Amino acid sequence: MGHYEVKALRADRKIVALEYSASDESQAAMQAQRDGFEVLLVRAMPWQLRLSRTYRFPLVLFSQELRTLLNAGLPLLESLKTLAEKERSHELKNVLDKLAATVSEGNTFSRALEQFPEIFPALYVATVSASERTGDLGPALQRYVSYQQQLDEIRKKVVNALIYPSLLFVVGGLVSVFLLTYVVPKFAHIYEDRGSALSWSSRLMVQWGNLLEGRGLLVLLVITAVVVGVAYALRTPAVKRPLFERIRRVPAIGERLRLYQLTRFYRTASMLLRSGIPLVAAFEMSAGMLHADLRPKLDASLQAIREGRAVSQTLEAQGLTTPVAVRMLSVGEHGGNMGEMMERAAAFHDEEIARWVEWFSRLFEPLLMAFIGIVIGGIVVAMYLPIFELVGEVH
Repeated sequence: MGHYEVKALRADRKIVALEYSASDESQAAMQAQRDGFEVLLVRAMPWQLRLSRTYRFPLVLFSQELRTLLNAGLPLLESLKTLAEKERSHELKNVLDKLAATVSEGNTFSRALEQFPEIFPALYVATVSASERTGDLGPALQRYVSYQQQLDEIRKKVVNALIYPSLLFVVGGLVSVFLLTYVVPKFAHIYEDRGSALSWSSRLMVQWGNLLEGRGLLVLLVITAVVVGVAYALRTPAVKRPLFERIRRVPAIGERLRLYQLTRFYRTASMLLRSGIPLVAAFEMSAGMLHADLRPKLDASLQAIREGRAVSQTLEAQGLTTPVAVRMLSVGEHGGNMGEMMERAAAFHDEEIARWVEWFSRLFEPLLMAFIGIVIGGIVVAMYLPIFELVGEVH
């Protein structure tokens, strides 16, 4: 299956550029013809171009635009057609056309969204489905947009906190590699004749220089391959899952990861509750926000809730709350606004996580700088120590 660019004429005789995934050029042309275009040219897309045009549906932007059109008074079907008409990407336009076609056949919007599970997550479909019973699709879309933006915000804070330490680690690593693969071998030639008169660190440096003699490029390639291999391995579930489990066992970090999962759970359940979904169903749909170790506790909590027990006490008994969350959930139970209270608990803990990430990054950065300084300083001292010894012997 390859990617092909098709130059074609639209019905209004304007030339457009389309992209198709097909087994060959003829199949790509047939797809364009089925879509009502008159094909002019078909060509395979270069690999670099395909890489830069990776298809991804902009769910948040789509929800914002659809909500704006609905608030302007346009019916749902007309809003979908309007979004499809202005869309330039063939893949996005194809999705919007299919949504509009499904709705025009008398199906619900949530049923149309279910055709694309890889684009519209179950939470999104459930939110739309609940809004169809209450007739507030616009506010429901806004709730999902706010929910997604809040999740992205805390994720962005974590990523921003990691940028400087990562950059520091990369630069320090490159400096160390440069010293070990280029500078150290040069000094090794100078000190080689002194033999046993050298300190153990300097002798180790000479041996390293002899090892790299004529093999510098090979060693550099091996180091690069190891770095790339480790980076790739960390992206695979077989390595990522055990590593994550080990990190979770670190007391301070594990507790923050648990709090982060509970925060996502509270926020997701809050969005569903405010969309009109019953509490038990909202909790069941939000279970995916929790780690596998916490899901049996949620199942036990749901069983107790079905038996009529209080939500706050049940979640507290299963370790699915914090002192602040218990109080807010209890207030939500008595006031009948559980969704709002869960959102407030999530917002409170988001701020707590952000403060912890900032504190950790401020602590970690100087520790990392000290470690890199010790490594680079050790290499430099090992190179210049024989010079200091030689000067001492002269005097």
